[in-house]
Amino acid sequence: MRRIHVGNALSAFGLGFTVPYLYVYVAQVRELGAVTAGLVLAVFAVAALIALPFAGRAIVRRGPLPVLLATLVTAALGALGLGLASTATTVLSAAAALGAGQAVMQPALATMIVDCSTADTRSRAFATQFFLQNLGLGVGGLIGGHLVDPTSASSFTVLFAIEAAMFLLLVVVMSTVRTPHSPRIQDAPGRSGPQAGKVSRRQLLDNRAMVQLSVLGFVLFFACYGQFESGLSAYGVEAAGISTSALGTALAANTAMIVVAQFAVLKFVERRRRSRVIAAVGLIWAVAWVVAGFAGLGHGSPEMATAAFVSTYALFGLGEAMLSPTVAPLVADLAPEGMAGQYNSAFALVKQLALAIGPAVGGPMGASLPAPYIVTFLLFSLGITYLAVRLGRQLTAVQDQPWRARSRVVAQGGPATAGQTQAHA
Repeated sequence: MRRIHVGNALSAFGLGFTVPYLYVYVAQVRELGAVTAGLVLAVFAVAALIALPFAGRAIVRRGPLPVLLATLVTAALGALGLGLASTATTVLSAAAALGAGQAVMQPALATMIVDCSTADTRSRAFATQFFLQNLGLGVGGLIGGHLVDPTSASSFTVLFAIEAAMFLLLVVVMSTVRTPHSPRIQDAPGRSGPQAGKVSRRQLLDNRAMVQLSVLGFVLFFACYGQFESGLSAYGVEAAGISTSALGTALAANTAMIVVAQFAVLKFVERRRRSRVIAAVGLIWAVAWVVAGFAGLGHGSPEMATAAFVSTYALFGLGEAMLSPTVAPLVADLAPEGMAGQYNSAFALVKQLALAIGPAVGGPMGASLPAPYIVTFLLFSLGITYLAVRLGRQLTAVQDQPWRARSRVVAQGGPATAGQTQAHA
């Protein structure tokens, strides 16, 4: 588990080095224009959408580690290719390799976390993953910003080379990992029987709880993550009059909230119903959108608008810290035995769809229709609360409250068998 967490931090550190500066690099440093730079960002999303459906089946058949190692090498080649590319064709090809590798990396690592954890430790494991990802992105972006020189292509080549080195270092670290197969929650539907290892895509769609969680996940990522660097930024600049430096402060406040609050929040949420925690996040984000509305529509002073806008991003960070130990472990606990990779990949695909559609919808609205924009995403946040409460009705007791799995042996009466003891350890 420690090696997996180191891997998450290294991959996030490498991505933080380059992703914030990708548009400037392609459009200005390589002088390929804004259209090509926009296509590079689109290629990232398209490559992820193409790769993820195949990733789930590959993780199930081959295991998460071989898939992870292959995607790390692919991502390293893509990063190095971006640093050396000078034409639109080579830039787009390298971006496709990096985008596909980055996308598949996450469900592979998540499946390894599932295999190295139990129902009792899984929430803390995913919270640690999220904490290290944000810390790695923040530190990588900070160091990369000091190393990069917009007038020198060679400085960007160094950045991309460092990113590729991070991925290759991660190959070395992860190649030493031998993951156990953790016992799963026993009374989740579809976990036993001779067909447990051959769950088809149709059977995944027949899992009503997973379908509802996927719908909820789409709304979560669409209404929050899909707005950070598009709609909400455009709204802040155009409607609230926020400066670019204040926008950077807001993004830093979001990361700082996650880093500072993650483990304090974990103690609060890990003994509460998962569906209730997600519902509470919807309410917190609804407050965040109200505060954002005040920043842009409240006609206050510029200082008050800036403070409100920074507070909006901080509130989003608080919600993210509550979600990290909740949603990913729930996906794992809904998966039949041996199918965590396919379920993780399916949920990652939903996330990528939301992240692709969110900026396309939110960007124009945030810039030109500020009041409808705020109202729309306020309603989406309240919709998160509704969908979470509805999802809770589809979950078994131990899926919604995983700590109850340990007490089931006692509740059944009589001494526990060896198999029961192992299953609930």
